[in-house]
Amino acid sequence: MADNRGLTVVSMSDAADVTGDAPQLAQGYAVLARCWRQPDEELVRAIESGALDAVVPGVETVDLQTLRTEHARLFVGPKDPPCPPYESVYRDADDDGFGAVLGSSTQAVVRWYREYGLGLDPDWPDLPDHVATELEFAGHLAATESPDTVEQFLEEHPRQWFGMFLDSVRAATEEPFYRELAEATERAIR
Repeated sequence: MADNRGLTVVSMSDAADVTGDAPQLAQGYAVLARCWRQPDEELVRAIESGALDAVVPGVETVDLQTLRTEHARLFVGPKDPPCPPYESVYRDADDDGFGAVLGSSTQAVVRWYREYGLGLDPDWPDLPDHVATELEFAGHLAATESPDTVEQFLEEHPRQWFGMFLDSVRAATEEPFYRELAEATERAIR
């Protein structure tokens, strides 16, 4: 997400707390958002240093290549990934399975972003209804708006599809990191 002031990127070494006051809540959502993106060296260092113990308890060592392979298998493909990380795929689905990306729910979440003066960073290669983007926006709302506004966004968007998405991650993953991340994300939005 980007605004004219440029939102700061939360360091992975910051603790992920989605139970505290507004700044802690905002930071917790931002850390969760970062964890759902493509794994990199910074993520591995944060896991191995214990900085993400609140997010992935018990995951002490990880291999970057293994995480990247699992991330691609779960969320990218090359063909029909088991856990597409997009709201529209779950909410705009028909009875036969997944829906198309960029459906009506995508447009609804974009309206939320615009209402608060935000848009997608032009360098962000993903869609507006990506799990990480929605968590990042929830963090922005937690930092700048009332708790009622955060609750309304969570109710209208993440809570409508995260359950299905997180269940698919838990069922499909072979990596403890993603299983624990799904659990932490579910706790955060409840």
